[in-house]
Amino acid sequence: MHSTLVLGGDLPVHRLGFGAMRMPANDPAAAHALARRAVGLGVTFFDTADSYDLGRNEELLAEALHPYPDDVVIGTKAGQCHPGDEWIPLGRPEYLRQQAELSLRRLRVERIDLFQLHRVDPAVPLADQIGALRQLQDEGKVRHVGLSEVSVDQIAEAQRITPIVSVQNRYNLVDRRWEDVLVHCERSGIAFLPWLPIAPSVRPDSPVAEVARRLGATAAQVALAWLLRRSEVMLPIPGTSSPRHLQENVRAVDVELSEEDFDRLSPSPAPTTTR
Repeated sequence: MHSTLVLGGDLPVHRLGFGAMRMPANDPAAAHALARRAVGLGVTFFDTADSYDLGRNEELLAEALHPYPDDVVIGTKAGQCHPGDEWIPLGRPEYLRQQAELSLRRLRVERIDLFQLHRVDPAVPLADQIGALRQLQDEGKVRHVGLSEVSVDQIAEAQRITPIVSVQNRYNLVDRRWEDVLVHCERSGIAFLPWLPIAPSVRPDSPVAEVARRLGATAAQVALAWLLRRSEVMLPIPGTSSPRHLQENVRAVDVELSEEDFDRLSPSPAPTTTR
């Protein structure tokens, strides 16, 4: 199993990234320490978004890591707002451009390494949304473009406008409804960033728990190890506010699943999803 993945052909990253969403905005010192600890553990890819704590999440990463180490890659997203309990897609081109400018300022960079469309806005033609991201690329403000929660057809449509280097869909051991998207990413050399890579709960009598006990690992580590073995384009981004859990997650790369373990943990593929 390779320990690195190359985003867009020019950005090598460690295959276990860090989802920054859960960094504690109400405790900046703890958030800064967590991000720096991640770098110390070898994490080189950080995932954030303009909508996480209304942009504060991006600021916390910059406060902790800027000037960024040469091997650190920051991916951020726009196209969805979170004013309260709801997540609302917002894909108007002028909004995406505005949010990109704000992310550039908050992250303290001149160009965003990876800029992903957080959600497809059904009220706006996808071509207009991707066109805005392509324009940002042409202006040198975005290096690579990615997508989130998309179907194979939507990826293909976006690819006709600009190269797509990453897809961030929900995927884990017990939720594989985007299996067809993962297969498409494998065939196209697109990095697949599963969000919620660790299922929320694991029963003590489950195969995951049993394998974890036998290997002397945690259930979360086994779940991440399964993802890494499932595909070479997989780039899990587990998030946490706990330094202990962060360290456990990163060490999942050292958990070696046998072929028997992998097959036992692999449920039957879910039906493919289209929309």
